Amino acid sequence: MVRTKVFRASAVLVVLASLFALLGSSTVSAQGWAPRPLTASLKGSGATFPAPLYAAWIDAYKKVNPSVTISYQGVGSGQGQRDFIRYLTDFGGSDAALTASRVTAEAPDALHVPTVMGAVVPTYNLAGVTLRFSAETLAGIYLGAIKKWNDPRIAADNPGVRLPTTSITVVYRSDGSGTTSIWTDYLSKVSADWKAKVGSGNSVRWPVGVGAPGNAGVASTVRNTKGSIGYVELVFALANKLPVPAVKNASGNFVTPSLESTSAAAEGVVIPDSLVVSLTNSPNPNAYPVAGFTYLLVRSSTYTDATKAQALTDYIYWSITEGTGAATRLGYAPLPTNVRVKAIGQLQKITVNGQRVFDGPAR
Repeated sequence: MVRTKVFRASAVLVVLASLFALLGSSTVSAQGWAPRPLTASLKGSGATFPAPLYAAWIDAYKKVNPSVTISYQGVGSGQGQRDFIRYLTDFGGSDAALTASRVTAEAPDALHVPTVMGAVVPTYNLAGVTLRFSAETLAGIYLGAIKKWNDPRIAADNPGVRLPTTSITVVYRSDGSGTTSIWTDYLSKVSADWKAKVGSGNSVRWPVGVGAPGNAGVASTVRNTKGSIGYVELVFALANKLPVPAVKNASGNFVTPSLESTSAAAEGVVIPDSLVVSLTNSPNPNAYPVAGFTYLLVRSSTYTDATKAQALTDYIYWSITEGTGAATRLGYAPLPTNVRVKAIGQLQKITVNGQRVFDGPAR
């Protein structure tokens, strides 16, 4: 397992995080609430998908509550889950929810707290060519059935576009990844062939291609490999000046990833109390089809340090309310109001020695 620190392969993301750390008028103000003046050190690891945003939040929160120190390493959702389950971290970051069986066996008091929504985009390296993709074409490329950029199926998605004869190099995540979970969940919904041969999860047996660690690693590999295609979170494509093509959704519309089209993926979806839900291939005609929540994993009853638990819940609450301005500026869609209220409800479930550690207002 390759462990990658936040933004190792893409220093530009650090710059982005610093630039967007200042919060704007689109924050959700928690009037009458303020973080408690606590002294604590918090450690987290996991998904690279939200890592630029978490860096911005941590930097801004340090100015709000300077006695709370927070670190987060973007090592991939799979490693983040393992670190959390082994009590190596205070919280985990994951774009993929822990399965119910794994919660029962390994983390019975785990809670999923969504922080934002994000889009996973199929980005590519073809000079001077602007493309769009249908679900069938993307599945065909990643199954290895489509090998050349001038394949008739790509041409059918892009009428009038002059396509090169270049061979396609498929790039995928080499580490356990929630971004992979979202991507393969989507492919499993749109392609019976993919579902039968590959399936979905943090890690799968890829039929073709080359692997790279982290969103930053995939973006860097695509940027440096002519004829390649990979899947990354939207902000990583933008930071590397890579294309963000439209993808054909379940309603037959080619939709470009944006804050609005990502948010549309959650509209009309029934959100369970666990907050664990798939948003891919939404039936909403305005939705970008490869979208999902990213989660923080926290513990409901096995924290032993009340001060740390209070500091953690205050930080998460501040992030999903006051931090929404940074989220939108970095290209992540804030939680819909009903989801944010349920996420705050998760924080209210956390106890130490039977005593609840957080009672901030749900809004």
